[in-house]
Amino acid sequence: MFDIFSSAAIQHTSYNRHTGEAFNNVIAPQSFADASSEIMTWDGYVPTPLYRLETLAQSLNLQNIFYKDEGPRFGLGSFKALGGAYAAAKVLQRELTNKFNEKASLSDLRSGKYASLTNTITLVSATDGNHGRSLAWGAQKFGADCKIYIHAEVSEERAKAMRSYGADVIRIDGDYDDSVRIAKTNAEENGWFVVSDTSWENYTQPPTDVMAGYGVMTNEITQELSQPPSHVLLQGGVGGLAASVCAALRQKWGKDSPRVIIVEPELANCLYKSAIKDTLTSVHIAEETIMAGLSCGEPSPLAWSILREEASDFLSIPDIFIAPAMKLLAKPIGNDPGIIAGESAVAGLAATIAISQDERLRKSLGINTTSQILLIGSEGATDKALYDKIISG
Repeated sequence: MFDIFSSAAIQHTSYNRHTGEAFNNVIAPQSFADASSEIMTWDGYVPTPLYRLETLAQSLNLQNIFYKDEGPRFGLGSFKALGGAYAAAKVLQRELTNKFNEKASLSDLRSGKYASLTNTITLVSATDGNHGRSLAWGAQKFGADCKIYIHAEVSEERAKAMRSYGADVIRIDGDYDDSVRIAKTNAEENGWFVVSDTSWENYTQPPTDVMAGYGVMTNEITQELSQPPSHVLLQGGVGGLAASVCAALRQKWGKDSPRVIIVEPELANCLYKSAIKDTLTSVHIAEETIMAGLSCGEPSPLAWSILREEASDFLSIPDIFIAPAMKLLAKPIGNDPGIIAGESAVAGLAATIAISQDERLRKSLGINTTSQILLIGSEGATDKALYDKIISG
């Protein structure tokens, strides 16, 4: 059943973590609390499910696998619904103060009290799909204009989803990192406001707000679990999801927080390379990974400041693991629940299965029969046609 997961090697590097307080200082506990208080008031808010994959855990000689399914989040299909929309509201709130001298609350924005002012403000970002959908939804919710830049490989179905929330979607040549640069340049030239999930020099507040929004998901997890898991496997990308989750877990559980393992595609492993060199390192995307949401060549400095202190291990996995992992969730073994999971959602699951087939790697990562693994199922079928093709293939 798991033969494919032992057919290719996982790249692994252990990391000599730095000592510091980034988990408290980059995203303060109050920032997480404020984001949760706001987002939980939004129409349609319900906690997403935290599944226990008991049969799969037994098959892999593990005690437990917990899978947080973000597919149902606000009907947008991914955890990014929490970050982009919340950061959009915070940007608009600050701009109402700076430009119009209006001390607007977030509830004022939600009510449309300042719609005549917010509709003069343009929010912009680059995306592989999910962040852009969240930003477009948030801009529509809070009454702002929105422009989204996508690269050549972003599917048209994902582009249509963003347009359905009123966004002007601009497709560029190149990859995700090119779209980030073009969005930034055009925003500077036109007086637009970038709402990005990655950071750069002198640009940290919106990415911090994005990561604070993600804390809603982690808060839901910690409310359901009576004790911390032993390990958490987190998707890479630019690092925002991973940094948010491990910071929030550390704030909750302190020294008992789970061992943090970062998982990336071999084709886009900038965090893995950064860990090897112990400094921020970009990689060239020569070929797009099937894990579209993780196809990022440049790590976020803000996220890295947390990960360099909290992450113990970094893994790169091949694309061939992804379809089998998606199918395993769609058609589970035993009494495990069936779950619709997109390509980027299953990175941690695929790595967990592959690790379990490799005794050397199990030992290196401290994974054994008592291990309790937490996974973030970051998206559902955000491209339904692609999902159906993969599952039926």
